[in-house]
Amino acid sequence: MRLCANENLPADCILRLRQDGHDVLWIREAAPGSSDDAVLARARDEKRLLITFDKDFGELVFRRGAKASQGIVLFRIAQPSAAVVAARIAAILASREDWFGNFSIVEEFVIRIRPLPDAR
Repeated sequence: MRLCANENLPADCILRLRQDGHDVLWIREAAPGSSDDAVLARARDEKRLLITFDKDFGELVFRRGAKASQGIVLFRIAQPSAAVVAARIAAILASREDWFGNFSIVEEFVIRIRPLPDAR
């Protein structure tokens, strides 16, 4: 899977996703300090699923009308350690195939998915 990981994801998570065979562009490496608009544009331009802990991306897409990336997965899960987060995110992403074209919110026990405005 082609992923764009926002800079707020831990390094352990990026390493794990890459070990699992994902093509991960990590904003912390590629363009640290980028605005949310720039991150969204880069994910869109490179046709990558954006993964983040930052809820501002929902605001950008649904309220401000920013053109979305291929899909956005917002993680709202506990972060007891980087290793635990890495394992959980890898397992969650592998558990479904319908991430693209949707805005997904992953909570502790629920995944809510809604189509992105440009995907309708």
